[in-house]
Amino acid sequence: MQHQSTYEQVLTKPQFYIDRILTILILISIIVSVAMLVYVVVTPGQGEKFTEFYILGPEGMADDYPTVLGPDESATVIVGIVNHEYKNVNYSIKLILDNEHISIPDNWDSISLAHDETFEQNLTFTPHKAGNDMKLQFLLYKEKAFTKPYKHLYLLINVFGDK
Repeated sequence: MQHQSTYEQVLTKPQFYIDRILTILILISIIVSVAMLVYVVVTPGQGEKFTEFYILGPEGMADDYPTVLGPDESATVIVGIVNHEYKNVNYSIKLILDNEHISIPDNWDSISLAHDETFEQNLTFTPHKAGNDMKLQFLLYKEKAFTKPYKHLYLLINVFGDK
């Protein structure tokens, strides 16, 4: 009988070790899962990095843009920038009408925004030549990299009269 008891121990002993190893692996998996869950909940996620750039009409709406002007007539639009880059960014804005620069105040050359900060301000410009369906470009540059605009918008305008 003792011989059979030893035989039973030999048969059940490996099963005991396998159960014990599986139990330890399951506990380790649970601990790692809980740790990962805590990390995901505690650590803020970083979303997509981008900048909003928009133009509004003088009433603050996306309509009634000044597209028809007389000689030497100035026009005003609202230019907006919203920084979602997750860091401080320096922006610059340039205006170009049919491949010629339009002068704007110097403060538009250096607009510094923190993450999630919004800049929205009136921009008054005066076209220096007459023409129909001229492309007025609003160019946004990032970090003084003037080789290629980061973002761009445009309006088609008509300027009547001799200039």
